[in-house]
Amino acid sequence: MNTVIQAFGLVFAWDVLIAIFASAIYGLTVGALPGLSATMATALLVPVTFYLSPIAAVATIITASAMAIFSGDIPGCLLRIPGTPASAAYTDEAYAMTRKGQAETALGICLWFSALGGIAGTLSLMILAPVLAEFALSFSTYENFWLALLGLMCATLVARSSPIKAIAAMLLGLLITCIGIDNPGGVARFTLGSTDLLGGIEPIPALVGVFALAEVMRALTEREPPKMPHRRLGSILKGQIALTKQYPKQQARGNIVGIIIGVLPGAGADMAAWVSYAMSKRFSKTPEKFGTGHPEGLIEAGASNNASLASGWVPALLFGIPGDTITAIAIGVLYMKGLNPGPTLFSEQASSMYALYIIFILANIIMIPLGIVMIRLASRVVGAPRSAVMPVIMVFCAVGAFATAGNNLFAVYCVAAFGVLGFVMEKNGFPVAALVLGIVMGTMVEQSFVTSLIKSDGSVLPFLSRPVSGVLAAMTFAALLWPVFSWSMEKLRARRAVAA
Repeated sequence: MNTVIQAFGLVFAWDVLIAIFASAIYGLTVGALPGLSATMATALLVPVTFYLSPIAAVATIITASAMAIFSGDIPGCLLRIPGTPASAAYTDEAYAMTRKGQAETALGICLWFSALGGIAGTLSLMILAPVLAEFALSFSTYENFWLALLGLMCATLVARSSPIKAIAAMLLGLLITCIGIDNPGGVARFTLGSTDLLGGIEPIPALVGVFALAEVMRALTEREPPKMPHRRLGSILKGQIALTKQYPKQQARGNIVGIIIGVLPGAGADMAAWVSYAMSKRFSKTPEKFGTGHPEGLIEAGASNNASLASGWVPALLFGIPGDTITAIAIGVLYMKGLNPGPTLFSEQASSMYALYIIFILANIIMIPLGIVMIRLASRVVGAPRSAVMPVIMVFCAVGAFATAGNNLFAVYCVAAFGVLGFVMEKNGFPVAALVLGIVMGTMVEQSFVTSLIKSDGSVLPFLSRPVSGVLAAMTFAALLWPVFSWSMEKLRARRAVAA
Protein backbone atom coordinates (compact mmCIF):
# COMPACT_ATOMS: atom_id res chain seq x y z
CA MET A 1 0.00 0.00 0.00
CA ASN A 2 2.92 2.35 0.65
CA THR A 3 4.03 1.84 -2.96
CA VAL A 4 0.54 2.60 -4.27
CA ILE A 5 0.31 5.75 -2.13
CA GLN A 6 3.72 6.86 -3.46
CA ALA A 7 2.49 6.23 -7.02
CA PHE A 8 -0.57 8.42 -6.48
CA GLY A 9 1.71 11.09 -5.07
CA LEU A 10 3.87 10.91 -8.22
CA VAL A 11 0.88 11.14 -10.58
CA PHE A 12 -0.97 13.92 -8.78
CA ALA A 13 2.03 16.24 -8.69
CA TRP A 14 1.14 19.53 -10.38
CA ASP A 15 3.69 19.13 -13.23
CA VAL A 16 2.40 15.63 -14.09
CA LEU A 17 -1.26 16.75 -14.10
CA ILE A 18 -0.43 19.70 -16.36
CA ALA A 19 1.54 17.37 -18.66
CA ILE A 20 -1.41 14.94 -18.87
CA PHE A 21 -3.93 17.69 -19.64
CA ALA A 22 -1.72 19.48 -22.19
CA SER A 23 -0.70 16.28 -23.98
CA ALA A 24 -4.35 15.16 -24.07
CA ILE A 25 -5.37 18.32 -25.93
CA TYR A 26 -2.33 17.99 -28.19
CA GLY A 27 -3.05 14.33 -28.99
CA LEU A 28 -6.71 15.02 -29.74
CA THR A 29 -5.77 17.87 -32.08
CA VAL A 30 -3.05 16.01 -34.00
CA GLY A 31 -5.15 12.83 -34.28
CA ALA A 32 -8.06 14.76 -35.77
CA LEU A 33 -5.90 16.20 -38.56
CA PRO A 34 -6.24 13.84 -41.54
CA GLY A 35 -3.01 12.12 -42.53
CA LEU A 36 -1.13 12.68 -39.27
CA SER A 37 -0.56 9.60 -37.13
CA ALA A 38 -0.42 8.92 -33.41
CA THR A 39 3.19 7.86 -33.88
CA MET A 40 4.05 11.22 -35.40
CA ALA A 41 2.34 12.99 -32.51
CA THR A 42 4.41 10.92 -30.07
CA ALA A 43 7.67 11.53 -31.94
CA LEU A 44 7.16 15.30 -31.83
CA LEU A 45 6.69 15.11 -28.05
CA VAL A 46 10.14 13.60 -27.43
CA PRO A 47 12.00 16.95 -27.39
CA VAL A 48 9.46 18.26 -24.86
CA THR A 49 10.02 15.28 -22.54
CA PHE A 50 13.69 16.25 -22.37
CA TYR A 51 12.72 19.05 -19.96
CA LEU A 52 10.14 17.11 -17.88
CA SER A 53 10.42 14.86 -14.84
CA PRO A 54 10.47 11.10 -15.58
CA ILE A 55 6.80 10.48 -14.66
CA ALA A 56 5.61 13.62 -16.49
CA ALA A 57 7.59 12.59 -19.57
CA VAL A 58 6.05 9.11 -19.67
CA ALA A 59 2.60 10.62 -18.97
CA THR A 60 2.81 12.80 -22.09
CA ILE A 61 3.62 9.78 -24.29
CA ILE A 62 0.80 7.64 -22.85
CA THR A 63 -1.87 10.35 -22.89
CA ALA A 64 -1.08 11.81 -26.30
CA SER A 65 -0.99 8.40 -28.03
CA ALA A 66 -4.30 7.25 -26.48
CA MET A 67 -6.03 10.51 -27.41
CA ALA A 68 -4.65 10.53 -30.95
CA ILE A 69 -5.83 6.97 -31.64
CA PHE A 70 -9.40 7.93 -30.71
CA SER A 71 -9.32 11.36 -32.34
CA GLY A 72 -8.39 9.81 -35.67
CA ASP A 73 -11.93 8.43 -35.78
CA ILE A 74 -13.47 11.92 -36.02
CA PRO A 75 -12.51 12.79 -39.64
CA GLY A 76 -13.16 9.15 -40.55
CA CYS A 77 -16.75 9.45 -39.34
CA LEU A 78 -17.44 12.87 -40.81
CA LEU A 79 -15.26 12.98 -43.96
CA ARG A 80 -14.44 9.33 -44.73
CA ILE A 81 -10.77 10.24 -44.24
CA PRO A 82 -9.07 8.34 -41.37
CA GLY A 83 -7.17 10.70 -39.11
CA THR A 84 -4.68 7.96 -38.17
CA PRO A 85 -3.88 4.52 -39.69
CA ALA A 86 -5.56 2.84 -36.69
CA SER A 87 -8.90 4.32 -37.82
CA ALA A 88 -8.69 3.12 -41.42
CA ALA A 89 -10.15 -0.37 -40.76
CA TYR A 90 -13.64 0.91 -39.91
CA THR A 91 -13.76 4.31 -41.64
CA ASP A 92 -16.27 3.15 -44.27
CA GLU A 93 -18.53 1.68 -41.59
CA ALA A 94 -18.47 4.87 -39.50
CA TYR A 95 -19.06 7.09 -42.52
CA ALA A 96 -22.00 4.90 -43.59
CA MET A 97 -23.59 5.54 -40.20
CA THR A 98 -23.06 9.29 -40.69
CA ARG A 99 -24.78 9.15 -44.09
CA LYS A 100 -27.73 7.45 -42.40
CA GLY A 101 -27.99 10.41 -40.01
CA GLN A 102 -26.32 8.58 -37.12
CA ALA A 103 -23.13 10.64 -36.81
CA GLU A 104 -23.62 11.09 -33.06
CA THR A 105 -23.98 7.33 -32.54
CA ALA A 106 -20.88 6.55 -34.63
CA LEU A 107 -18.73 9.12 -32.84
CA GLY A 108 -20.13 8.01 -29.48
CA ILE A 109 -19.21 4.39 -30.22
CA CYS A 110 -15.67 5.40 -31.17
CA LEU A 111 -15.27 7.46 -27.99
CA TRP A 112 -16.98 5.17 -25.47
CA PHE A 113 -15.53 1.87 -26.61
CA SER A 114 -12.06 3.35 -27.14
CA ALA A 115 -12.06 4.39 -23.47
CA LEU A 116 -13.31 0.97 -22.33
CA GLY A 117 -10.76 -0.79 -24.53
CA GLY A 118 -7.96 1.36 -23.14
CA ILE A 119 -8.93 0.46 -19.58
CA ALA A 120 -9.08 -3.26 -20.49
CA GLY A 121 -5.60 -3.01 -22.02
CA THR A 122 -4.34 -1.32 -18.86
CA LEU A 123 -5.72 -4.16 -16.71
CA SER A 124 -3.86 -6.65 -18.93
CA LEU A 125 -0.67 -4.63 -18.41
CA MET A 126 -1.19 -4.65 -14.63
CA ILE A 127 -1.77 -8.42 -14.59
CA LEU A 128 0.71 -9.68 -17.19
CA ALA A 129 3.74 -7.47 -16.61
CA PRO A 130 4.50 -8.33 -12.94
CA VAL A 131 3.95 -12.06 -13.55
CA LEU A 132 6.21 -12.09 -16.59
CA ALA A 133 8.78 -9.94 -14.76
CA GLU A 134 9.38 -12.73 -12.21
CA PHE A 135 9.86 -15.22 -15.04
CA ALA A 136 12.14 -12.83 -16.94
CA LEU A 137 14.51 -12.47 -13.99
CA SER A 138 15.85 -15.95 -14.81
CA PHE A 139 16.80 -14.88 -18.35
CA SER A 140 20.48 -14.66 -19.28
CA THR A 141 22.12 -13.12 -22.35
CA TYR A 142 21.34 -16.30 -24.33
CA GLU A 143 17.59 -15.92 -23.79
CA ASN A 144 17.76 -12.16 -24.32
CA PHE A 145 19.45 -12.67 -27.69
CA TRP A 146 16.80 -15.08 -28.99
CA LEU A 147 14.00 -12.98 -27.53
CA ALA A 148 15.23 -9.84 -29.31
CA LEU A 149 15.71 -11.77 -32.55
CA LEU A 150 12.25 -13.32 -32.22
CA GLY A 151 10.80 -9.85 -31.78
CA LEU A 152 12.43 -8.71 -35.00
CA MET A 153 11.20 -11.77 -36.88
CA CYS A 154 7.63 -11.32 -35.59
CA ALA A 155 7.69 -7.74 -36.82
CA THR A 156 8.36 -9.01 -40.34
CA LEU A 157 5.53 -11.57 -40.09
CA VAL A 158 2.83 -9.07 -39.09
CA ALA A 159 3.85 -6.44 -41.66
CA ARG A 160 1.10 -5.78 -44.19
CA SER A 161 3.65 -5.52 -47.01
CA SER A 162 5.80 -8.30 -48.45
CA PRO A 163 7.70 -10.27 -45.76
CA ILE A 164 10.84 -9.96 -47.88
CA LYS A 165 10.54 -6.17 -47.87
CA ALA A 166 9.91 -6.21 -44.13
CA ILE A 167 13.05 -8.30 -43.54
CA ALA A 168 15.05 -5.95 -45.80
CA ALA A 169 13.82 -2.92 -43.82
CA MET A 170 14.65 -4.64 -40.53
CA LEU A 171 18.17 -5.53 -41.72
CA LEU A 172 18.71 -1.92 -42.79
CA GLY A 173 17.78 -0.84 -39.26
CA LEU A 174 20.30 -3.32 -37.83
CA LEU A 175 22.96 -2.00 -40.20
CA ILE A 176 22.32 1.57 -39.02
CA THR A 177 22.97 0.53 -35.40
CA CYS A 178 26.41 -0.75 -36.44
CA ILE A 179 27.60 2.82 -37.16
CA GLY A 180 30.05 4.27 -34.64
CA ILE A 181 32.17 2.89 -31.81
CA ASP A 182 29.35 1.89 -29.45
CA ASN A 183 29.95 -1.85 -29.89
CA PRO A 184 31.55 -4.61 -27.79
CA GLY A 185 34.87 -4.26 -29.64
CA GLY A 186 34.99 -0.47 -29.42
CA VAL A 187 35.98 -0.33 -33.10
CA ALA A 188 34.89 2.54 -35.35
CA ARG A 189 32.55 1.14 -38.01
CA PHE A 190 31.01 2.82 -41.07
CA THR A 191 32.02 6.31 -39.90
CA LEU A 192 33.42 7.35 -43.33
CA GLY A 193 35.99 9.49 -41.54
CA SER A 194 33.34 11.65 -39.87
CA THR A 195 33.78 12.46 -36.19
CA ASP A 196 30.03 13.07 -35.88
CA LEU A 197 29.37 9.42 -36.74
CA LEU A 198 31.73 8.07 -34.06
CA GLY A 199 28.89 8.26 -31.53
CA GLY A 200 26.56 6.39 -33.89
CA ILE A 201 23.07 7.35 -34.98
CA GLU A 202 20.90 8.40 -32.04
CA PRO A 203 17.47 6.70 -32.12
CA ILE A 204 15.49 9.88 -31.34
CA PRO A 205 16.50 11.92 -34.46
CA ALA A 206 15.99 8.82 -36.58
CA LEU A 207 12.49 8.25 -35.18
CA VAL A 208 11.51 11.90 -35.56
CA GLY A 209 12.72 11.82 -39.16
CA VAL A 210 10.99 8.64 -40.35
CA PHE A 211 7.70 9.39 -38.59
CA ALA A 212 7.28 13.16 -38.43
CA LEU A 213 9.28 14.61 -41.32
CA ALA A 214 8.26 11.80 -43.67
CA GLU A 215 4.61 12.61 -42.87
CA VAL A 216 5.22 16.22 -43.89
CA MET A 217 6.77 15.13 -47.18
CA ARG A 218 3.89 12.73 -47.81
CA ALA A 219 1.36 15.48 -47.12
CA LEU A 220 3.03 17.72 -49.70
CA THR A 221 2.48 15.10 -52.40
CA GLU A 222 -1.19 14.47 -51.59
CA ARG A 223 -4.30 16.52 -52.18
CA GLU A 224 -5.69 18.77 -49.46
CA PRO A 225 -8.59 16.98 -47.70
CA PRO A 226 -12.04 18.46 -48.32
CA LYS A 227 -13.48 20.96 -45.87
CA MET A 228 -15.85 19.45 -43.34
CA PRO A 229 -19.39 20.79 -43.64
CA HIS A 230 -20.92 22.29 -40.52
CA ARG A 231 -22.96 19.57 -38.82
CA ARG A 232 -25.08 20.09 -35.74
CA LEU A 233 -24.59 17.08 -33.46
CA GLY A 234 -26.87 15.86 -30.71
CA SER A 235 -25.94 13.91 -27.59
CA ILE A 236 -22.68 11.99 -28.21
CA LEU A 237 -23.04 9.30 -25.53
CA LYS A 238 -26.76 8.70 -25.91
CA GLY A 239 -27.48 4.97 -26.27
CA GLN A 240 -23.92 3.78 -25.54
CA ILE A 241 -24.89 1.90 -22.36
CA ALA A 242 -27.56 0.06 -24.36
CA LEU A 243 -24.99 -0.85 -27.05
CA THR A 244 -22.60 -2.07 -24.34
CA LYS A 245 -25.28 -4.45 -23.06
CA GLN A 246 -26.29 -5.48 -26.61
CA TYR A 247 -22.78 -6.38 -27.82
CA PRO A 248 -20.79 -7.71 -24.82
CA LYS A 249 -19.14 -10.53 -26.81
CA GLN A 250 -17.91 -8.16 -29.52
CA GLN A 251 -16.43 -5.81 -26.96
CA ALA A 252 -14.74 -8.63 -25.02
CA ARG A 253 -13.39 -10.22 -28.21
CA GLY A 254 -12.04 -6.85 -29.41
CA ASN A 255 -10.29 -6.31 -26.09
CA ILE A 256 -8.73 -9.78 -26.11
CA VAL A 257 -7.54 -9.52 -29.73
CA GLY A 258 -6.15 -6.04 -29.09
CA ILE A 259 -4.26 -7.22 -26.01
CA ILE A 260 -2.75 -10.21 -27.82
CA ILE A 261 -1.74 -8.21 -30.90
CA GLY A 262 -0.39 -5.39 -28.73
CA VAL A 263 2.11 -7.76 -27.12
CA LEU A 264 3.43 -8.86 -30.53
CA PRO A 265 6.46 -6.73 -31.51
CA GLY A 266 5.78 -4.40 -34.42
CA ALA A 267 2.04 -5.05 -34.72
CA GLY A 268 0.35 -2.01 -33.17
CA ALA A 269 -3.12 -0.50 -33.01
CA ASP A 270 -3.79 -0.40 -36.76
CA MET A 271 -3.13 -4.14 -37.09
CA ALA A 272 -5.39 -4.83 -34.09
CA ALA A 273 -8.22 -2.80 -35.65
CA TRP A 274 -8.02 -4.61 -39.01
CA VAL A 275 -7.93 -8.07 -37.41
CA SER A 276 -10.80 -7.28 -35.02
CA TYR A 277 -13.00 -5.82 -37.73
CA ALA A 278 -12.42 -8.91 -39.92
CA MET A 279 -13.17 -11.23 -36.99
CA SER A 280 -16.32 -9.30 -36.14
CA LYS A 281 -17.64 -9.79 -39.67
CA ARG A 282 -16.58 -13.44 -39.73
CA PHE A 283 -18.41 -14.36 -36.52
CA SER A 284 -21.37 -12.01 -36.92
CA LYS A 285 -24.90 -13.39 -37.29
CA THR A 286 -25.64 -10.59 -39.76
CA PRO A 287 -22.47 -10.17 -41.87
CA GLU A 288 -24.51 -8.71 -44.74
CA LYS A 289 -25.06 -5.54 -42.68
CA PHE A 290 -21.35 -4.74 -42.53
CA GLY A 291 -20.48 -1.74 -44.68
CA THR A 292 -23.99 -0.32 -44.42
CA GLY A 293 -23.53 1.49 -41.11
CA HIS A 294 -23.70 -1.41 -38.66
CA PRO A 295 -22.30 -0.71 -35.14
CA GLU A 296 -21.08 -4.26 -34.45
CA GLY A 297 -17.74 -4.05 -36.28
CA LEU A 298 -17.22 -0.48 -35.12
CA ILE A 299 -17.52 -1.54 -31.47
CA GLU A 300 -15.12 -4.46 -31.76
CA ALA A 301 -12.43 -2.65 -33.77
CA GLY A 302 -12.70 0.55 -31.72
CA ALA A 303 -12.15 -1.36 -28.48
CA SER A 304 -9.31 -3.37 -30.00
CA ASN A 305 -7.03 -0.57 -31.18
CA ASN A 306 -7.00 1.20 -27.81
CA ALA A 307 -6.59 -2.07 -25.88
CA SER A 308 -3.46 -2.81 -27.91
CA LEU A 309 -1.85 0.47 -26.82
CA ALA A 310 -1.47 -0.52 -23.17
CA SER A 311 -0.57 -4.17 -23.80
CA GLY A 312 2.17 -3.00 -26.19
CA TRP A 313 3.99 -1.69 -23.12
CA VAL A 314 4.37 -5.23 -21.69
CA PRO A 315 7.38 -6.29 -23.84
CA ALA A 316 8.68 -2.70 -23.83
CA LEU A 317 8.89 -2.50 -20.04
CA LEU A 318 10.05 -6.09 -19.51
CA PHE A 319 12.67 -6.54 -22.21
CA GLY A 320 13.05 -3.21 -24.01
CA ILE A 321 11.33 -4.75 -27.04
CA PRO A 322 8.75 -2.36 -28.53
CA GLY A 323 5.24 -3.70 -29.01
CA ASP A 324 4.59 -1.00 -31.64
CA THR A 325 6.14 2.15 -33.07
CA ILE A 326 4.79 4.27 -30.19
CA THR A 327 6.48 2.14 -27.54
CA ALA A 328 9.66 2.19 -29.68
CA ILE A 329 9.71 5.95 -29.07
CA ALA A 330 8.70 5.45 -25.44
CA ILE A 331 11.70 3.16 -24.85
CA GLY A 332 14.01 5.97 -25.91
CA VAL A 333 12.28 8.31 -23.45
CA LEU A 334 12.51 5.71 -20.65
CA TYR A 335 16.26 5.33 -21.15
CA MET A 336 16.67 9.10 -21.32
CA LYS A 337 14.90 9.45 -17.96
CA GLY A 338 16.77 6.66 -16.19
CA LEU A 339 13.84 4.20 -16.20
CA ASN A 340 15.78 1.49 -18.02
CA PRO A 341 13.39 -1.23 -19.24
CA GLY A 342 13.88 -4.66 -17.71
CA PRO A 343 12.36 -7.02 -15.14
CA THR A 344 14.20 -5.26 -12.28
CA LEU A 345 12.22 -2.11 -13.06
CA PHE A 346 9.22 -3.67 -11.30
CA SER A 347 11.14 -4.31 -8.07
CA GLU A 348 13.57 -1.39 -7.93
CA GLN A 349 11.12 1.30 -9.11
CA ALA A 350 7.75 -0.24 -8.27
CA SER A 351 6.14 3.12 -7.47
CA SER A 352 6.95 4.36 -10.97
CA MET A 353 5.27 1.29 -12.46
CA TYR A 354 2.12 1.82 -10.39
CA ALA A 355 2.19 5.47 -11.47
CA LEU A 356 2.26 4.33 -15.07
CA TYR A 357 -0.85 2.17 -14.52
CA ILE A 358 -2.67 5.10 -12.89
CA ILE A 359 -1.75 7.38 -15.80
CA PHE A 360 -3.17 4.88 -18.31
CA ILE A 361 -6.48 4.68 -16.43
CA LEU A 362 -6.64 8.44 -15.91
CA ALA A 363 -5.94 9.11 -19.60
CA ASN A 364 -8.80 6.85 -20.68
CA ILE A 365 -11.19 8.41 -18.17
CA ILE A 366 -10.51 12.01 -19.22
CA MET A 367 -10.74 10.90 -22.84
CA ILE A 368 -14.54 10.91 -22.54
CA PRO A 369 -15.17 14.57 -21.54
CA LEU A 370 -12.29 15.94 -23.61
CA GLY A 371 -13.32 13.75 -26.55
CA ILE A 372 -16.83 15.19 -26.48
CA VAL A 373 -15.38 18.73 -26.57
CA MET A 374 -13.11 17.79 -29.48
CA ILE A 375 -16.03 16.32 -31.43
CA ARG A 376 -17.89 19.61 -30.97
CA LEU A 377 -14.85 21.55 -32.23
CA ALA A 378 -14.07 19.06 -35.00
CA SER A 379 -15.05 21.31 -37.90
CA ARG A 380 -12.45 23.90 -36.89
CA VAL A 381 -9.65 21.41 -36.18
CA VAL A 382 -10.17 19.20 -39.24
CA GLY A 383 -10.37 22.26 -41.47
CA ALA A 384 -6.91 23.54 -40.45
CA PRO A 385 -4.98 24.21 -43.69
CA ARG A 386 -1.91 22.08 -44.32
CA SER A 387 -0.01 25.19 -45.38
CA ALA A 388 -0.21 26.34 -41.74
CA VAL A 389 0.28 22.98 -39.99
CA MET A 390 3.20 21.43 -41.90
CA PRO A 391 5.73 24.28 -41.46
CA VAL A 392 5.10 24.18 -37.70
CA ILE A 393 5.77 20.42 -37.65
CA MET A 394 9.02 20.90 -39.58
CA VAL A 395 10.19 23.53 -37.10
CA PHE A 396 9.38 21.19 -34.19
CA CYS A 397 11.36 18.39 -35.88
CA ALA A 398 14.47 20.55 -36.37
CA VAL A 399 14.42 22.39 -33.03
CA GLY A 400 13.54 19.25 -31.07
CA ALA A 401 16.34 17.17 -32.57
CA PHE A 402 18.82 20.02 -32.04
CA ALA A 403 17.87 20.34 -28.37
CA THR A 404 17.80 16.64 -27.45
CA ALA A 405 21.19 16.02 -29.09
CA GLY A 406 22.96 18.60 -26.92
CA ASN A 407 22.68 21.47 -29.40
CA ASN A 408 24.35 19.43 -32.13
CA LEU A 409 23.48 20.43 -35.69
CA PHE A 410 24.35 16.92 -36.91
CA ALA A 411 21.10 15.66 -35.32
CA VAL A 412 19.13 18.01 -37.61
CA TYR A 413 20.91 16.52 -40.62
CA CYS A 414 19.99 13.05 -39.32
CA VAL A 415 16.31 14.05 -39.09
CA ALA A 416 16.39 15.30 -42.69
CA ALA A 417 18.15 12.16 -43.97
CA PHE A 418 15.81 9.77 -42.18
CA GLY A 419 12.80 11.81 -43.29
CA VAL A 420 13.78 11.25 -46.91
CA LEU A 421 14.53 7.58 -46.19
CA GLY A 422 11.14 7.04 -44.51
CA PHE A 423 9.30 8.77 -47.35
CA VAL A 424 11.05 6.69 -50.04
CA MET A 425 10.50 3.45 -48.12
CA GLU A 426 6.77 4.07 -47.67
CA LYS A 427 6.38 4.96 -51.34
CA ASN A 428 7.96 1.66 -52.35
CA GLY A 429 6.13 -0.58 -49.87
CA PHE A 430 8.92 -1.06 -47.30
CA PRO A 431 7.47 -0.91 -43.75
CA VAL A 432 9.03 1.83 -41.66
CA ALA A 433 8.04 0.01 -38.45
CA ALA A 434 10.48 -2.83 -39.24
CA LEU A 435 13.28 -0.29 -39.82
CA VAL A 436 12.54 1.36 -36.47
CA LEU A 437 12.56 -1.96 -34.61
CA GLY A 438 15.95 -2.74 -36.14
CA ILE A 439 17.31 0.63 -34.97
CA VAL A 440 15.90 0.30 -31.45
CA MET A 441 16.86 -3.34 -30.87
CA GLY A 442 20.09 -3.65 -32.86
CA THR A 443 22.38 -2.83 -29.94
CA MET A 444 20.57 -5.32 -27.68
CA VAL A 445 20.93 -8.11 -30.27
CA GLU A 446 24.64 -7.51 -30.84
CA GLN A 447 25.63 -7.06 -27.21
CA SER A 448 23.67 -10.12 -26.07
CA PHE A 449 25.21 -12.22 -28.84
CA VAL A 450 28.83 -11.15 -28.25
CA THR A 451 28.52 -11.39 -24.44
CA SER A 452 27.07 -14.89 -24.76
CA LEU A 453 29.93 -15.99 -27.03
CA ILE A 454 32.48 -14.65 -24.52
CA LYS A 455 30.77 -16.53 -21.67
CA SER A 456 30.67 -19.79 -23.66
CA ASP A 457 34.26 -19.40 -24.95
CA GLY A 458 33.05 -19.19 -28.54
CA SER A 459 30.69 -22.16 -28.38
CA VAL A 460 27.18 -21.85 -29.85
CA LEU A 461 25.83 -24.91 -28.01
CA PRO A 462 24.50 -22.97 -24.97
CA PHE A 463 22.32 -20.95 -27.36
CA LEU A 464 20.43 -24.17 -28.12
CA SER A 465 21.01 -26.47 -25.14
CA ARG A 466 19.42 -24.28 -22.43
CA PRO A 467 15.67 -25.14 -22.21
CA VAL A 468 14.14 -21.67 -22.57
CA SER A 469 16.81 -20.58 -25.03
CA GLY A 470 16.16 -23.67 -27.18
CA VAL A 471 12.42 -23.01 -27.32
CA LEU A 472 12.97 -19.36 -28.27
CA ALA A 473 15.49 -20.44 -30.92
CA ALA A 474 12.96 -22.84 -32.48
CA MET A 475 10.31 -20.12 -32.55
CA THR A 476 12.77 -17.67 -34.13
CA PHE A 477 13.77 -20.08 -36.90
CA ALA A 478 10.09 -20.84 -37.57
CA ALA A 479 9.36 -17.12 -37.92
CA LEU A 480 12.41 -16.68 -40.15
CA LEU A 481 11.43 -19.54 -42.48
CA TRP A 482 7.74 -18.64 -42.62
CA PRO A 483 8.13 -16.18 -45.57
CA VAL A 484 9.96 -18.89 -47.53
CA PHE A 485 7.19 -21.37 -46.73
CA SER A 486 4.49 -18.88 -47.74
CA TRP A 487 6.29 -18.10 -51.00
CA SER A 488 6.66 -21.82 -51.80
CA MET A 489 2.96 -22.46 -51.14
CA GLU A 490 1.93 -19.56 -53.39
CA LYS A 491 4.14 -20.89 -56.20
CA LEU A 492 2.67 -24.37 -55.73
CA ARG A 493 -0.92 -23.05 -55.84
CA ALA A 494 -0.10 -21.02 -58.96
CA ARG A 495 1.27 -24.12 -60.71
CA ARG A 496 -1.80 -26.12 -59.79
CA ALA A 497 -4.06 -23.35 -61.09
CA VAL A 498 -2.18 -23.26 -64.40
CA ALA A 499 -2.33 -27.05 -64.66
CA ALA A 500 -6.07 -27.00 -63.96
